Amino acid sequence: MNKYDVIVVGAGHAGIEAALAAARMGARTLIFVIKIETIGRMSCNPSVGGPAKGHLAREIDALGGELAKAADITGIQFRMLNRKKGPAVWAPRSQNDRMQYSEVMYRALENQDNLDIVESMIDEIILECDEKTVKGVRSNLGEEYFAPKVILANGTFLKGLVHIGNVNISAGRAGEPASNKLSDSLAKIGLKLARFKTGTPPRIDLRTVNMNQVEEQPGDENPQGFSYYRDITLRNDVSCYLTFTNPETHKIINSNLKKSSLYGGYISGIGPRYCPSIEDKVVKFSGKDRHHVFIEPEGVNTFEAYVNGTSNSLPPEIQKKMIHSIPGLHNASIIRYGYAIEYDYVIPDEIKATMETKIVSGLYLAGQINGTSGYEEAGAQGLAAGINAVLALDKKEPVIFDRSQSYLGVLLDDLVTKGTNEPYRLFTSRAEYRLFLRQDNADERLMPIGYKLGLVSDVRWQKFLTMKRIFNREMKYLKATASNKHPKLKEPMKFEKILKRPEISFKDLAKFGYIIPKDVSEDIQNRIALNIKYEGYIKRQMAEIDKFEKMEHSKIPRDIDYMKIESIAYEAREKLNKIKPTSLGQASRIPGVNHIDVTSLLVYLKKNKKKSRST
Repeated sequence: MNKYDVIVVGAGHAGIEAALAAARMGARTLIFVIKIETIGRMSCNPSVGGPAKGHLAREIDALGGELAKAADITGIQFRMLNRKKGPAVWAPRSQNDRMQYSEVMYRALENQDNLDIVESMIDEIILECDEKTVKGVRSNLGEEYFAPKVILANGTFLKGLVHIGNVNISAGRAGEPASNKLSDSLAKIGLKLARFKTGTPPRIDLRTVNMNQVEEQPGDENPQGFSYYRDITLRNDVSCYLTFTNPETHKIINSNLKKSSLYGGYISGIGPRYCPSIEDKVVKFSGKDRHHVFIEPEGVNTFEAYVNGTSNSLPPEIQKKMIHSIPGLHNASIIRYGYAIEYDYVIPDEIKATMETKIVSGLYLAGQINGTSGYEEAGAQGLAAGINAVLALDKKEPVIFDRSQSYLGVLLDDLVTKGTNEPYRLFTSRAEYRLFLRQDNADERLMPIGYKLGLVSDVRWQKFLTMKRIFNREMKYLKATASNKHPKLKEPMKFEKILKRPEISFKDLAKFGYIIPKDVSEDIQNRIALNIKYEGYIKRQMAEIDKFEKMEHSKIPRDIDYMKIESIAYEAREKLNKIKPTSLGQASRIPGVNHIDVTSLLVYLKKNKKKSRST
């Protein structure tokens, strides 16, 4: 009765993707959640996407995940960010209805074949007699559940501690119990744990905002979502609003720093550098007299709004003073106070690129338990863990996402190769090949993998193939056909060369005699324009990717004892033994391993290859 193929612990963004992927690939799957009402809860801002995160959301969708679909269904405002910059950093973003998003994800789990949901807290990992292989899990009620593959997606719940001023409460999230015993179980089986900290801002009543003192930010006229080839109507139901802190705000915070959990010495965990609390911003950027504050609605059936940019751990009375000092918020009514949360995570050099732990076979980790932050980062890891757990179950080769293929590959490689000393957040700047890894072509890069795994439906796959056929047809036509129907053209010129001009858009080709076929959608037009305008840059990047892939295909045996290779520097040997890279490419990216060390390793591998051949 309690036997499954895959068990997933946690039903946040990582757990949902892991469970759905496993079940859709045919594995009998069980997912645990502490409170069923909290499935898919957006603990922080109810939004999806943004720089790099939007890319990741589209990659999850291309692979057959659920996050992008749910974001499109529940989106209440859509914007494409960074339009004034190059296409590599264009980023879709949505503001979402918090309650509806959770409901949509609950239905996705509940309606999925091969998937059971159980409300229970897991306290312990059960191992086989060899103590190196996972056997199952034990709940706080003493019930045991068994599976050869277990995926932990615990978010901030491992010994979670909520901080508001000098008050701290054991909780995985405000109002929800922490998972205190599972951390001890993980430490007992040999996994290394540490503490991170993150936080969330106050929520206010939108009716109490003075709209005359804030700047309205409406959604795009032509909203673009995340999900490919799905018939979902996108809508812009709300606007967000911009205001700023000021010297008075900063004075209130500086005068009360010792009352903050963070600066009062109540928190030991390391916080996110790229998403700092308002206390951190005021202290570390003391030269700035103002910081952005975005007022973002939490749904269409509520007046609750998220005060983005004011994450803090100050006492309630100070939070009120701080909020009331901000233009437009002088009379704002606080519905929920901001807080910091501290939690355990597993140091990510404990996992492989498949998301499986190195010391316990069959045990996978996904999401914030690996030291990351963000819904999209969590969902991507959950998807990778679910896929690879089932492939291992079926004794098939794992899917390793590499840096040249996807932002998902960048995320996973950064975690297992470089580790992280703060809550990890994905950025476009982390991707060396970002001009190729654009948000608009995630389907071209990854949908074939998703379809092969059985995660992308035949209907969506056929729509993808139709898009490719039309795209290739028009690219061929534009490269082969010349125009002489414009007074500015001194001689006939191929449509492709005309489109290369910076001032010419795809639609401008009509002035030169090109008739846009009805089946060439706006999306295909954008793809063609980007590929033609940036063709030279893309070719150079593809040449770099070829070099990268040669290094990635230079595989390294996992049983090498690097400490015996004396030609490699001692520090590098220690790092190599710890990470156990699978390729020369990965070895070259390990901090502390330099070019000379990699060259020495290559020589060693060649010598040993010759020895093995001669014997």
